[in-house]
Amino acid sequence: MESDEKDLVKEPFTEYGVYSYADYLTWDIDEMVELIKGKVFRSAAAAPRMKHQQIVLRLGSAFLQFLENKPCEAFIAPFDVRLPVKSRKNEDIFTVVQPDICVVCDRSKLDDAGCLGAPDLIVEVLSPGNNKKELKNKYEVYEESGVREYWVIHPSEETLMIYSLIDGKYNPSRLFTRGDIVKSECIAGFELDLEKFFEKID
Repeated sequence: MESDEKDLVKEPFTEYGVYSYADYLTWDIDEMVELIKGKVFRSAAAAPRMKHQQIVLRLGSAFLQFLENKPCEAFIAPFDVRLPVKSRKNEDIFTVVQPDICVVCDRSKLDDAGCLGAPDLIVEVLSPGNNKKELKNKYEVYEESGVREYWVIHPSEETLMIYSLIDGKYNPSRLFTRGDIVKSECIAGFELDLEKFFEKID
């Protein structure tokens, strides 16, 4: 009976628990999870689909090349972004996300653990089963924490929506698709030709 109990792997969190970054650091689990206002969100699948990864890699590379010798820096997941509300202590941080891509211009926010504070720009590529997390839960915490631009890409529809922070609230762009050239307001000079971008992705 003792050996049977040892073979049972108990998760370090429950569906209804509220957890902090301090708790998150103690978890020894294989899957990717994020904390949003203390609630645990799992990855939608064991691994992202190929088109998702192509988009992340190509767009991440575009940011990387553009930002060379500039003060801002781009990162791709897995990369912890901690979004404190009142205190920067681990036990007081209840939102820890791993955006597909983020751009950080204030280097004082970077440390060995990732980013502490809001990146300037975040890109999320939608995955089946995770759309609500990106479109509602993450939208809210990104807006509240001061992420200046939030890009949402729909891989199968080949569309891009940009939410720009104006007076503390997100203002949505029109829906961009093939044929559009997208410009970033917070990363001055960065442009993305969606026709060329999507035609290279299977």
